Parts: sequence; structure tokens; C-alpha cells
Amino acid sequence: MIKRIYSSAANMFPRVCVVGSGPAGFYAAMHLSKHLTNINIDIFEKLPVPFGLVRFGVAPDHPEVKNVINQFTKVANKPNVNFYGNITLGKDISLLQLRQHYDAVLLTYGAEEDKTLGIDNEDANNIVAARNFVGWYNGHPRDTDLKVDLSVSTAAILGQGNVALDVARILMTPVDVLRKTDITEHALTALAESKVNELYLVGRRGPLQVAFTIKELREQIKLPNCVTVWRIEDFAGVEDAVATLNRPRKRLTELMLKSVNETSKCREAKDKYFKPIFFRSPSKFLKNNSNNVSGIELICNKVVGDNLEHQKCVATDVKEVIECGLVFRSIGYKSVKVDKDIVFDSNAFVANDKGRVIENNAPQDLARLYVSGWLGTGPVGVILHTMSNAFLVAKAICEDFKDFKNPPKGGFEEVKKILSNHQIVDWEGWEKIDKYEIAQGKKVGKPREKVCNIRKMLEIAS
Repeated sequence: MIKRIYSSAANMFPRVCVVGSGPAGFYAAMHLSKHLTNINIDIFEKLPVPFGLVRFGVAPDHPEVKNVINQFTKVANKPNVNFYGNITLGKDISLLQLRQHYDAVLLTYGAEEDKTLGIDNEDANNIVAARNFVGWYNGHPRDTDLKVDLSVSTAAILGQGNVALDVARILMTPVDVLRKTDITEHALTALAESKVNELYLVGRRGPLQVAFTIKELREQIKLPNCVTVWRIEDFAGVEDAVATLNRPRKRLTELMLKSVNETSKCREAKDKYFKPIFFRSPSKFLKNNSNNVSGIELICNKVVGDNLEHQKCVATDVKEVIECGLVFRSIGYKSVKVDKDIVFDSNAFVANDKGRVIENNAPQDLARLYVSGWLGTGPVGVILHTMSNAFLVAKAICEDFKDFKNPPKGGFEEVKKILSNHQIVDWEGWEKIDKYEIAQGKKVGKPREKVCNIRKMLEIAS
């Protein structure tokens, strides 16, 4: 169903194209539709389904975080907002074409590749990007056929952010708990057979610099039948520093110290062991004759600097080895240049000033170009940070269009001609997929069972 505004002045409304339907895209559309009543907003999405990282990045046992989808749905149902899925920028349509037919183009397609370490044997089997593992258990079509061998007893996660803890929690949580979530059935089946009972969480810096938040840590250390085993020597001097920390960091550090104290006294045998270790950087992966990872050689670090939360790592000559048969790489994401006319800066994101893309000699007849979310800030922060950035950029667009008097542009009517032989999924099509998933989930006592195949999504939507 294509929504239209029936007004004699409709053609004079600025037409804004938002590329990407994740949090950045929807929050920007929310602000624009609220503060500019005379505007048409078209949200383009590569997949047939909306919501980006809210759908494919949020852990299945965090349903409360996904409640933001209700807000996004209200935005999508506004008469001057349209959703168009199954359209890939740089493949189905170019940025130049969008800029020819819209008054503003806002890029919000995020960071869809993972960073690599660039060390020896990184191509060994069972070294898995955390991004792909998250996509696998969350039903991203790209990751449905991910090969991950969970028959090993010891695994390691490189990185100590919230994504790393999400991976750890999914691996360590009892399957009966996961059965009540919207985790994919193929992941549930594999996790039920998992033999992983020892999991390392490796960080290059110390406890005072961890990137995960208190909520994620609290959930991890409270898992049933799983004990957290800290290296007490990693916490030398930490207690003395607590009083100097800001409140969020202080609370997080106090929780770690409390857990260190409790687990050091624990002598009870558990089914699973979670082992965070600090001051370690991977120098190379070890592998066996079958090209399967068999361990990680780690360089031992020390930290230097007066600012406790931002100390720098310095490598020492000491090395050690963790023997493990599965490794998750969780060291961050990076954005991809999906169209030849998108320009990245030296930090690998789009250079901008409050969301306005910095361009040299941009033609006056092309749409103004904006960027929001991880594509413009780098892949940092949680959904709340993305919301703040999206609102900031949307405010800039509002300022630029408050006295809009340009000749009308064709908008989606012109884009549709370019995509005449291409199946587009509108909001009504998404609602069909949504209802189908909920119905399938109900059969097995889950909130939904996601469709993981794009062809199946298109079939349902049509």
C-alpha cells in the first residue's frame, strides 16, 4: 500500500529519502515528520524487512530493547512516511539517481562488516565474527548458513564490549530459557547440542577500561550453573582507584570487584565457566592439520598513562597461549562504501558537520546529502546514542528546509520507473511478513519465528 498526501500543495513539499531503516533512519524520520508537517519521507531498506540492528542485533533475551519497534511502527504509519524494502543502494539504484529525484538524501545504513585483526591464521576454521554469530541467532538472511562448530569444550571471545557479552550470554544461557525468546530455530537446535563449557573473554586493556556496561555484566554473572572466574592478579590496584571514577564506571568496577571476591571463595563445581582475562592481545592463531583453530597466542600487555579510564596498552615480551577450538572476533564493526559516490574519510566513515556531508563542488541541482548513525559517527554507542545523533541530524535538515521553495522533484514516482522490474516491499508487505512470523512463533511458544530467507520473505509480502 502506497500512502499519499492529498493536497494541492503536495508537490511543493520537500521530498526526503532515508537510506536504511534501522534506529538512525527511523529516529531521523520521527523527528522530521514531527517538526516538518509539509514533508514527504521515503525510507529505503536493502532487506524486505525493517528495523536493522533492532531486529538483527539486539539479543533475543532482551525483548524490552525491541519495544522501540512500536515507536517506529507509528512513524511508518504516518500519511507522509513510506517504507520501501528490498532496494539496495549501489546495486538496484545509485546515489546519483536518488539525489536527482529527492530534495535531501539521508544515509543511515550503518556498519555492516566486522573489523579484522590481520594476524597469522585468521582464516582458520571456527574463527567466527561476532557480527555473523549474532546475525545467525537473530535470523539475518546473510548468516543463516553460518558454519560454527559448537562441539568443542573451550571457546574464546576477543573483545570486551556489549556484543562480546551478548555472545557469551547466548552460549552460556540454558537452552530452556532461550526457547521462550525469538531466537531462530536453527540456532536453538545447535545450541542445544553445544559442548562449550569454558569460555574466555579476552581484553587488551584492564578492568578499568572495559567497554561492556553494568547491565550486561550483571546478567552474565547471574547465569545459573555458570561461574565467573576472574584472574585476581588482573585487579591489582583497582580497588584503590574506585573513588576517583565517574559514577557509571565506579558502579561497574564495584560490581566486578564484588564478583571477584565472591567467586574467589566459590568452590562449588558448575556446568560452565566464564573466564574474563585482561591485558592480553592476540598475536597469532594456532591451528591443527585440518585447518581448525586450536588456540590463540597472546601478548601480555601493561597499561601506561595517568588517566585511568583511557590508559594506553604497551606490549611486553611475555606471551601465553589459550588452547581453544572456537574463537569469536568481537573487535568492532566498519562501514562499507556501497556506492561509488559515497566518500569516506580517514576514519572510514562519511565526513560530516552535524550530519551535513562535507562535499567539494557539489552540483546545485542535486539533493543535499546527509549522514546519521554509525555511518557518520563510527560504530560506537548503544541505541540511545544513535537516537541523539539522528535527532541532531534531523534538526539540521529541518533548519535547511524551513523556507523550502524549490521546484518539485519526482521522488518515489521517478524512482519507481527505474525499478520497474524489481519487487519492492512496502509497509503492507512487511505487515504480512510480521503476521506470518508471529503465527509461526505461536505454534512453538515463542514471540515469533523469523523468516530467514529473502525469497520466502518476498513470497509472503506479495
